[in-house]
Amino acid sequence: MSDDIIPSWKFLTNHAQVLVCIANDPGVRLRDIGQQVGITERAAHRIVTELGAAGYLERQRVGRRNNYTINSHLPAHDRIAREQSIGRLLNILTAAEPGTQATPTR
Repeated sequence: MSDDIIPSWKFLTNHAQVLVCIANDPGVRLRDIGQQVGITERAAHRIVTELGAAGYLERQRVGRRNNYTINSHLPAHDRIAREQSIGRLLNILTAAEPGTQATPTR
């Protein structure tokens, strides 16, 4: 693929990208999630709420900020990847270099 051609689609859903943002920084602000994913802060809030309602995230208030914990033992909500835990997928997506593994958040 040519370097000057940028596809209009993404490999990862917005929900997966939000989880990656939180895995990289459990204290990340919704505004920063929105900027990193390319969505509004309101959309980031909706996705975080949905992930929390599904049990993938837990939120703890720390002062004026939120700190998130990912329940990495849960299976992926996907027909193809349902045999994989969220933690295994996040390890792949958050690894600093090929062959390294990030530490799951829970």
